[in-house]
Amino acid sequence: MAESPVAQQPAEEVPKLIVHHLNDSRSQRILWLLEELDVPYEIKHYQRTAERLAPPELKAVNPLGNAPVITDGSLNLAESGAIVEYIIQKYGNGRAQPPESGKIDNLYYTHYAEASLMPLLVSKLIYRIIPERSPFLLRPILKGVFSMVSAKMLDPRLKVHAEMIETHLAKTDSFFAGGAEPTSADYMMVFALEAWAADPNSSLGPKSKAYVERIHSRPAYIRGLEKGGEYAFAKVPS
Repeated sequence: MAESPVAQQPAEEVPKLIVHHLNDSRSQRILWLLEELDVPYEIKHYQRTAERLAPPELKAVNPLGNAPVITDGSLNLAESGAIVEYIIQKYGNGRAQPPESGKIDNLYYTHYAEASLMPLLVSKLIYRIIPERSPFLLRPILKGVFSMVSAKMLDPRLKVHAEMIETHLAKTDSFFAGGAEPTSADYMMVFALEAWAADPNSSLGPKSKAYVERIHSRPAYIRGLEKGGEYAFAKVPS
């Protein structure tokens, strides 16, 4: 008598990495990274409040209520730099690595983006927001005060940063670490540069603006943009 065939058990589905994605935030660069590396993932969308703050639901995955956050199995991980390094190390399969000649540049710009550049850009944003959210009669006074503070304290420093970035991109003529593909430095720098480039009074030079345009034209970036939804600093090509 023939033996009964053994029933085939369906393969256990591997859980996908989840990106907790807040609109108009640093989490957009995580989508770009995952698309470049062809990593399967799911998106859980969160929308900013009318005050442009993250919604309270984000605190369920990150006590600080900030984005980006990823969930990978039992792991919840926040902070852009940590997420970028984690994904490249675990899922990169040898990709997103700088050439030997660009390792120090990659190390530097990976950390420079949030440690040195973003605090200045965020301060400039805050100086603009404070007058807008102040009592009506105080707005003209505060706008003048904060505009003067920004012009005297922030703009000269940002000009120095813009010149350094411009000189570096003129040297590499590609990505921040040189080479043939983006590395962690690019994934970390892109948010600051695209937000800065969106300011019509930005001191960014032509090389830096062209860099942002090149990143925005990459198929992986466009796919991430399509999946992430409306984004203030880039548009899906029509």
